Amino acid sequence: MSFQTKFSVAPMMDWTDRHCRYFYRLMSKNTQLWTEMVTAKAIIHGDKNRLLDYDAQEHPLVLQLGGSDPKEMAIAAKIGQDWGYDEININVGCPSDRVQSGSFGACLMQTPEIVAQCVEKMGEAVDIPLSVKCRIGVDDMESYDELSNFVEVVRKAGCNNFVMHARKAWLQGLSPKENRMIPPLNYEWVYKVKREFPTLTIGINGGITSLNEVNEHLSYVDNVMLGRAAYHQPYLLAHVDQQIYQHTCPIISREQVLLKFIEYIERQQVNFVPVRSMTRHILGLYHAQPNAKKFKRLLSGKEVKIEYLYQWLEQGEGVVRS
Repeated sequence: MSFQTKFSVAPMMDWTDRHCRYFYRLMSKNTQLWTEMVTAKAIIHGDKNRLLDYDAQEHPLVLQLGGSDPKEMAIAAKIGQDWGYDEININVGCPSDRVQSGSFGACLMQTPEIVAQCVEKMGEAVDIPLSVKCRIGVDDMESYDELSNFVEVVRKAGCNNFVMHARKAWLQGLSPKENRMIPPLNYEWVYKVKREFPTLTIGINGGITSLNEVNEHLSYVDNVMLGRAAYHQPYLLAHVDQQIYQHTCPIISREQVLLKFIEYIERQQVNFVPVRSMTRHILGLYHAQPNAKKFKRLLSGKEVKIEYLYQWLEQGEGVVRS
């Protein structure tokens, strides 16, 4: 990853939109943030403002592209660079039926030459970092040698940055949700890739739930990515700059995060952004804290108003300050 990134939040469809990312940035200045996967075709032919806009505070920010046509991927990557993204990533890990039907995502691991062609064309189009996010295999890819060959082919095309979900993907028989949990984790294969290709930047993803685990993985690889653990327990991000990057800045409290996010919501209302589309991302802010369930109920009713959040702060409902 760029900027010597050690830690990032995974791209998650329907979750890591611009409002979610802004919320995360309030807690950590150094965590690398990623967009949801956006298809190259959508960027080329669709509403670019809706798909690509972000707040300047979100940097460092990676745009994840889905696609398999080298020319389209190059055009979309150039648009992403012009939009101000810090890095472009190619999705070679998503196992959903919709992605498979478009011949991209995890199924591309079976055709490393196509990924290499995309990398080559994109490298000609942009001068910001490129990366590939992949699995350790798909379907009948049973050997480490097949993973090593995938990395070698794509490396030769100009990619020196890989993030690996340490599970295989089963393209037939498992749902995307099942593919996140059922295939066994194999961290050792990712570690082995780093040993075999020491000059490459290798990141690891999958089944990691705490910053202590992140630090353990950093003994073997260059960076670590959290997905659902960060979404459901977002306040762990408030400790990333200190525990992962050894910065000495003070840890922001949950109440400070909430107040800053309320201010963000108020600014977004000028553009008629629904409050719920923003507050849905902060349900876990008080995870495992007193009144956590009450906080979720506050934001899960038929009507969600900013006034409710101000009342929460005024009444000291969070109780524990971190």
